[in-house]
Amino acid sequence: MDEYKRHLRVWKILYPLVHPWLCRKFNLTHEDLHVEGPVLLIPNHVCAWDPLLVAMSLKDKHVYYVASEHLFRLGFVTRLINYLVAPIPRRKASLGTDTVKSVLRQLRAGHSVCIFGEGAQCWDGRTAAVFPGTGKLAKSTGATLVTYKLEGGYLSLPRWGKGVRRGRMHAHPVNIYPPEVLKTMSAAEVDAALARDLYEDAWQRQRQAPVAFKGRRRAEGLERAMYLCPGCKRIGTLQTRGDHIFCSCGLDLEYTETGFFRPDKPFETIADWEDWQKAALHARDFLHEDCLFSDGDVSLSRVGADHSEEDLGRGELRQYEDRLCCGEYSFPLTEIRSMSMVLTHLLLFTWQDAYWQIRSDTGANLRKYTEIWEER
Repeated sequence: MDEYKRHLRVWKILYPLVHPWLCRKFNLTHEDLHVEGPVLLIPNHVCAWDPLLVAMSLKDKHVYYVASEHLFRLGFVTRLINYLVAPIPRRKASLGTDTVKSVLRQLRAGHSVCIFGEGAQCWDGRTAAVFPGTGKLAKSTGATLVTYKLEGGYLSLPRWGKGVRRGRMHAHPVNIYPPEVLKTMSAAEVDAALARDLYEDAWQRQRQAPVAFKGRRRAEGLERAMYLCPGCKRIGTLQTRGDHIFCSCGLDLEYTETGFFRPDKPFETIADWEDWQKAALHARDFLHEDCLFSDGDVSLSRVGADHSEEDLGRGELRQYEDRLCCGEYSFPLTEIRSMSMVLTHLLLFTWQDAYWQIRSDTGANLRKYTEIWEER
């Protein structure tokens, strides 16, 4: 049996087992996708369960998912995943040449592929921009492009959160662009269509039709998304417990079942806080010295082309205006070609033609390092 037939058979066995459980867990409704031939499927990205949630609309169609490279460093788990579904590896922060070649190879073989165009789960409930060049890739495949939206996913399982909050989710195809239609569009027009079709704003949706997302410890983990306190303008002082995020300066906000803060000052939503903290960080409008901020006890490793990891030790992670330092290593910001995060605890970047990983097991907020790097 060739690989594709095995993967299709596995999916036909798993679907009737996973479908009722997943729909119940997330209170998920979905619309099925019926398109003949190979499909390039591009959804928005809201939570870690998205590949399975998208797959609920694909009862009769097996799809190869583009997945983060870190999944290929899990030993036996990686071997099992490869045997069952064979995802396409992608290093964070780019759609690399090898990934694009693998995508094209599968599509031209008549198979379907799913790419989460943003490349990472959103932090604040709003869809981020898709990778530059995604429209060009879609035009070159010869496959049908399908845009797909997950609604309610961010509040069901925010990237920073702990545990599923049961509210309401809906998943559905948005638009279908056959190859003959894609030929009439420029790459920029395809990119614009992706941005339009995939955009989701959790807060706008909640204002229009509020839904309660019930769960325990709703705020816990939020300090992994929010790094700057609006009360004292210090970094690293926020803490969470139960349904509250607070700071030693006296700030105390409840994260409610609808996702809004109580009281609604200084911010009504996470998105409002996100916009403020990004602006303050870039203006350096926070308490700092020569070292802008730091986090202790992180590990540094170098990742090989074969997904192997070389452990380089532990130390303090420090951010300066012109460089990122980890232990005895110093990385000039202008020489770092790409930087991104996996989940909430892995920071990945490319420097001197090598791929590097910083890991925090203590709950440090690593987002602020990517924000500074993006200013370079």
